[in-house]
Amino acid sequence: MYTIDKEYIYEYEIKRSRFISRIYPVETVDEAMDFLQQIRKLHYDATHNCYSYIIGEDQSVYKQSDDGEPSQTAGIPIYETLRKNKLTNVICIITRYYGKIKLGAGGLIRAYTQGASEVIKNAELKEIINFSQLKISFNYDVSNEVFKHLEQYEIISKSFSSNIECIYNIPTELVEELKKQLINITRDKISITILNEGIS
Repeated sequence: MYTIDKEYIYEYEIKRSRFISRIYPVETVDEAMDFLQQIRKLHYDATHNCYSYIIGEDQSVYKQSDDGEPSQTAGIPIYETLRKNKLTNVICIITRYYGKIKLGAGGLIRAYTQGASEVIKNAELKEIINFSQLKISFNYDVSNEVFKHLEQYEIISKSFSSNIECIYNIPTELVEELKKQLINITRDKISITILNEGIS
């Protein structure tokens, strides 16, 4: 999954209609609605402010609106473009100033898909990586192998007593395979506990 960390804007014109496409980072529905209100005030004289937002790591919270355009010609194309690009925690708003030439349903779908696609192309996408904190306890006689195997990961703490005990940040998707590898290289002289799972 991907997100962004600032606003991006893309403007274009189709048959004298002016479109302004925006994508903006949000983490809650309230933030999405607040940003939508800001854009509605900024473009109070626009014909339409169509939008879609997606929130949550599984893209489970979402909404789209045609804002007066014919049904399913604006909000859904924006939503589908966000979803296909694996974006979340964003709102995309496309403002239209009507140019007195009708685009038809197909033309509108293409126009709003273009707006969402192009503003995403201009954006710097940030991959969302979930981390798990692992507490790893092991014998001194396998310490070289363990530290070498974990050297690419972020270490949070390290302590030395009867055993060596460390806490590491590990990408969650790698945890199970890494546990198997550590058990193997230490010949099971290791204890691995997941402290926190799925921290972005």
